[in-house]
Amino acid sequence: MAIELHGYQYSVYSWIARLALHEKGVGYNWVEVNPFAEDCPASYLTTHPFKRVPAFSHAGFVLYETGAITRYVDEAFKGPKLQPMEPKERARCNQIISIVDSYAYWPLVRQVFSHRVFRPLMRRPADEGEFQRGLEAAPRVLAALETAAADGHYLCGSQLSLADIHLAPMIGYFVLADEGRALLQKHPRLKDWWSEFSKRSAFVATTPRLPQA
Repeated sequence: MAIELHGYQYSVYSWIARLALHEKGVGYNWVEVNPFAEDCPASYLTTHPFKRVPAFSHAGFVLYETGAITRYVDEAFKGPKLQPMEPKERARCNQIISIVDSYAYWPLVRQVFSHRVFRPLMRRPADEGEFQRGLEAAPRVLAALETAAADGHYLCGSQLSLADIHLAPMIGYFVLADEGRALLQKHPRLKDWWSEFSKRSAFVATTPRLPQA
C-alpha cells in the first residue's frame, strides 16, 4: 500500500520521520513541500492545516505531527521495535522525545544551526544575537539529556528507540557549528552516543545535503 511522506528537504522534523522509516525498513514516496515558500500548494493545507512538515499518508490514512508519525510507523509496520516495552524505559523514551521537542529544537536548530550554518549557506541574513541566545541555552538542554541518557549504547539502554531517532537529527545539525560541537564534547554520555549513532547507515542515508558554501 502506497506510503507518502511530505516534507522539506532541510527540515529536521522531516529528517526524523525519514530516519524512523529507514530504521524500520519501510519504503515510501517522498513529496517535497517547502512550507516557507509563497507558492506552497494550497492543497497541502488539506493535509496539514498548519502548513508545516512533515505529513504522512498510508493507504488513505493521513497523519501529521512528527511524534504521531514515528509512533505509527513503529506500531503499524514490521521491523525492529522502536519503543521499549518495559514501562520505565518507555517513559524515559517519551520523556526524551518531549525534551527534544520542547527545549532542544529551538536553541539547537533554530538558533545555533540556523544562524551560524544554514542561513549563511543559503545567503540569508543571520542574527548574531539569536545565535548567542541559542548557545547560552544549549548547555542546560544538553545537561538534561546527559542526565536522562542510559548507560547503554542508546539513550534508553541497549536497544535503539524513538528517543535516539528524535534527538540524532537535531544533534546532527547542532554540531555543524563549531561551537555546538565543542559543547557536545563536554557531555560524555552524549558524546559517546553521538560518535556511534552518527555512523549508522540509516542516519547517513537520510542526512540532508546542505548547499555548499
